[in-house]
Amino acid sequence: MRRFAGVCRFVFNRVLALQNENSEAGNKYIPYTKMVSWLIEWKSAPETQCLKDAPSQPLQQSLKDLERGYKNFFQKRASFPRFKKRGPNDAFRYPQGVKLDQTNNRISLLKLGRVRYRNSREVTGEVKNVTVSQSYGKWYVSIQTEYEVADAVHNAESMVGLDAGVTKLAMLSDGTVYHPVNSFKANQRKLAMLQRQLSRKVKFSALNADIPRTPILTVLVTF
Repeated sequence: MRRFAGVCRFVFNRVLALQNENSEAGNKYIPYTKMVSWLIEWKSAPETQCLKDAPSQPLQQSLKDLERGYKNFFQKRASFPRFKKRGPNDAFRYPQGVKLDQTNNRISLLKLGRVRYRNSREVTGEVKNVTVSQSYGKWYVSIQTEYEVADAVHNAESMVGLDAGVTKLAMLSDGTVYHPVNSFKANQRKLAMLQRQLSRKVKFSALNADIPRTPILTVLVTF
């Protein structure tokens, strides 16, 4: 798993570096199809033979993640893609080809085989993709599924309107009125008394030990 995450990170970073060089040369963005052709060439190169040992789908998925990062950047939804670092957040994703056996708590992943897992909840629906990730020395599998959900129907037989105000916190259409909390006004006198006591104390003197240990007053301002 650590090796698979490493090669996916290598492919992501290497293609990102090539994209940066291409952009600095004043050329247009290189599409996903061209990035996949690089991946095929690297698998045949002697210095990157390790790519053959990893499943193809996670490698291709890392390129799709990079492409999605560029699209989000061009549409101003995210910052520019950054290089991935080796660390406790290594991960790789299978978009398909996963077999799940919940009865025996087994999951079959390409080139990893049949792996036992600890089930945190029942998986419902059709498995769409699986992400294997590391967090502080432990490996986790996140399963994304697709299934139909019935529209929720509220069983209430009546409706009520709400009007938020200034002098009144809220007023309902049935006449119910909610007044503001006004916690500052309720505790203003106590606060003034404690401030007077504090003003008569000498800083760093033994008299400070006589000051009652009262909690900090929290003021709630309601708009």
